Amino acid sequence: MLEPLRQGLPPLDPAAVSNAASCALPGRYEAVREARRFTRGTLDQWDIGERFDDVCLVVSELVTNALRHALPTAGPRALEELSVRLHLMRWTERLVCAVRDPSNDSPVAREADDFSAESGRGLFLVDSFCDSWGWHPLAGTLSGKVVWALFRLQPDG
Repeated sequence: MLEPLRQGLPPLDPAAVSNAASCALPGRYEAVREARRFTRGTLDQWDIGERFDDVCLVVSELVTNALRHALPTAGPRALEELSVRLHLMRWTERLVCAVRDPSNDSPVAREADDFSAESGRGLFLVDSFCDSWGWHPLAGTLSGKVVWALFRLQPDG
């Protein structure tokens, strides 16, 4: 079930993007709340607020994973200077949430055997609530990766 690791986004025409928004999130756990607030405002503006619960859960998990696993453990002051970036992109019938972080390490999906555990289920939840997901390393002079989740939207009408 958690096989989509290390794959790029399915083919989507960048010229067909009808809306896009992004924000930088500081390297502290309050950023998860900021990501949810940004996501709520953006989805409401795009008139697709009906998907907020699923999208917000996935955004929260992706941002939490980036903060917990992708930022170095160099102390609170160093973390304040680092950030992750949340991107939301909408096509007519698709929404992509992507979180960019500075780590080159791939996401690691744990087995979800213990459903009472308080951590370790983030990618399982992402896989459960979106239509597809994956990750890819950044190219060129950029270091890090993007972890993305795709949601199919109901056509207008």
